[in-house]
Amino acid sequence: MMVAVATDSSTPSNDKPRRARRTRMTGAERRQQLLEIGRTLFAAKGFEGTSVEEIAAKAGVSKPVVYEHFGGKEGLYAVVVDREMRRLLDMVTSSLTAGHPRELCEQAAFALLDYIEEYTDGFRILVRDSPIPQSTGSFASLISDIATQVEDILGREFKNRGFDAKLAPLYAQALVGMVALTGQWWLDVRRPKKAEVAAHLVNLAWHGLDGLEQKPRLIGHRKS
Repeated sequence: MMVAVATDSSTPSNDKPRRARRTRMTGAERRQQLLEIGRTLFAAKGFEGTSVEEIAAKAGVSKPVVYEHFGGKEGLYAVVVDREMRRLLDMVTSSLTAGHPRELCEQAAFALLDYIEEYTDGFRILVRDSPIPQSTGSFASLISDIATQVEDILGREFKNRGFDAKLAPLYAQALVGMVALTGQWWLDVRRPKKAEVAAHLVNLAWHGLDGLEQKPRLIGHRKS
């Protein structure tokens, strides 16, 4: 006697396993993905060495998707640079909270070194000469913006000490420029340690060459 085997008529026996559906990114998620990929490539290869084709391939999309979001490589680069400039400026200006001018110098030095350490790719992009006009200017103009914040602090200190407050902008540019250039050097060598670099920067800025401390110390709460 033959036994009938019941089958589920709703699921044909010759069906192939279904492929897992890929979750489709929202427009905002795709834009963020492209920004992160572009940031990494621009840091490693520079603007000229990076292509739209490579950006699209890394994202797993076609070239038109990059153009749809940013209008091309130039637009993507401009947004990346703008975000990094704002991040660095925010980190520096928000760090200036102390009352003592020497500790303020320490905080400014730490803020820039923190940015270099935490956002290395971003700093590499910023210190390169931009091949296209930026809405927020260049790295030099960013340093000038930071110097303006320091200028107000120096101006008050100059007045308290009987110095010519009109010279505060000059000293602010010199101070911030010194820290920024040292940061570019430290980006590659990464020694001595961050706190030691900050201490030596403040040592030179605060005491000058004639009064340098052999073993500079930090007076603020930051020790690393």
